[in-house]
Amino acid sequence: MLVAGCGSSQGDGGKPAAAPKSEKLGPDTGVRYTEATVPQLDGLTCTEGNGGFKYGDDLDMIVAGVDDLPALKEDKRDVEGTASCFGNPRITISKGTHRATVPHLTGKTSLFTAVADPQSALDKSFEHTMKLSKGYGRSLVGEPKTYSTKALVMKCQQNVTDGFPMTTCFWANYGAVGEVDFYPPNNQHVPLDQAAERTRAFATGALSTRSDTAAP
Repeated sequence: MLVAGCGSSQGDGGKPAAAPKSEKLGPDTGVRYTEATVPQLDGLTCTEGNGGFKYGDDLDMIVAGVDDLPALKEDKRDVEGTASCFGNPRITISKGTHRATVPHLTGKTSLFTAVADPQSALDKSFEHTMKLSKGYGRSLVGEPKTYSTKALVMKCQQNVTDGFPMTTCFWANYGAVGEVDFYPPNNQHVPLDQAAERTRAFATGALSTRSDTAAP
């Protein structure tokens, strides 16, 4: 089911990006975050929320498999943020007589008091969420690809959602776990390397303010 407002032309949301520089994840600096913010990304306009679009039928991506991580607040809930980014020209997708404008990407960020092993948290969240998404009707395409920078680790996977070619990346660092879902410019999957670089930029922007310092 497509749920959105009016549509416009498709586009790629800016120049293609190369894969992020490969580095070993650095040690925990003790930085923690109190709020996930809306990032500022080159060539994209980002706002809070899902961009006015939902697939429905539980096909929208979530961050699952992180219930064992220590909650950020005393009410025992993790703090979450959702942001959507649109490029120019906009992307439209069509199914039958229905047309919808979609973001170029939608990202979700979950904050915690600590993520002791970001790689383990990433793998667990990726596997758990992808298993759920397959049950809801997403079909995985090809093999996932992992990435590591000094600041975070990532894993990206192409998939087909309600007939549309999507690319999804999960990421983690010592204070957060998140995912970014990329919609299909020109009805094609966003390449994994490009998605990984955009995910790195999204995560960096989402965690760029309102940080606290805790003991590693």
